[in-house]
Amino acid sequence: MKIFAGSNKGVALVITLGAITIIVAVTLEMNRQMRQSVSAAAATRNQMTLTHMAGAGIEIGKAILAKERRQAESVSLQDDWADPETIEAYLERMAFDNGTVSLKITDERSRIQLNALVRFPEGRDFNPNQQQLWQRFFPLAMAAAEFGDAGSFFGGDDITPDMIINPVKDWLDSGDDGAITGLTGAEDDYYQALDPPYGIRDGPFKHIKELLRVRNISEEMFYGFDIDNYLSVFGMTPVDGDRNRFTYDGRININTAEMPVVAALLPEGYEFLAEELIAFREEKTNGEYLHDLSQPGWYKSVPGLEDAEINPGLITTESDHFRIEAVAELDGAKLGATVVVVREQDEETGRWRCRTLRWSYQDL
Repeated sequence: MKIFAGSNKGVALVITLGAITIIVAVTLEMNRQMRQSVSAAAATRNQMTLTHMAGAGIEIGKAILAKERRQAESVSLQDDWADPETIEAYLERMAFDNGTVSLKITDERSRIQLNALVRFPEGRDFNPNQQQLWQRFFPLAMAAAEFGDAGSFFGGDDITPDMIINPVKDWLDSGDDGAITGLTGAEDDYYQALDPPYGIRDGPFKHIKELLRVRNISEEMFYGFDIDNYLSVFGMTPVDGDRNRFTYDGRININTAEMPVVAALLPEGYEFLAEELIAFREEKTNGEYLHDLSQPGWYKSVPGLEDAEINPGLITTESDHFRIEAVAELDGAKLGATVVVVREQDEETGRWRCRTLRWSYQDL
């Protein structure tokens, strides 16, 4: 009987230890899951907070742009929307217990209108002014990005900008019975033969990254010199007030365009004066800008450009399309919001407001 009693005690001890082990394991697992839930809840809370913070920054940007439009039609880097100190002063009025928001606004008309390469609303033929601009822009942009000449950048000495321009034109055009532009274009048959196959747009680009689907445009080219900084899919305007018929005038704001775009706008032989033109725009004395940039012909006041003639169909000093970029930061996490807006005037009240054309978030 003592033997059995000892055995029973041993079994009870084993069962007890097993139960304790299970209880400890379950407790640890519940604790782990609880910590995960708390962390997930905190992360969700922070993500929601970041979203609201970035959105608030975007609204500040819209308010600045609407205010500027009430005061002047011309747009330049002398305006409040382009002044980091002024933007910071606006942001300081927006109090957050924790975290920060930064804001950057750029003029969408500082970029070349991608869709203006083809004449719309017909949408069949090259826009000659834009075609010539593209021919000049690509080699200059590659050089500015330190990729050397256009041929070496595209992957071979025999490759020219036409090998980019022609397939872009074919992607845009319609009603031409699938006619390929030159020897380097590409219509639907080309894209249907790829693996996987896909169709051609035969209309305006909807997003700048759609360029990556066009023949000869590689990721190396697209990201290599930040093509999103120099080209834009925005700028559509109705024809005669009819929203079903649209065009892209292709005019670039000479007051806000960046170096490669400015150089491409200047007549051949004057490219080297692009830096002087940009410096002229920004020249100050005692904190005050010296030069009036309200009329497109101001560039003739730049030393060396007195006799230069920029095609008037390519430039403007006005713009209502802008890109607003807000970055919210909280507890080491960052969230970016990028919004493209167009300024419009309310027909009833006469007030200017910003209508959102595209809104996207980016985890940073």
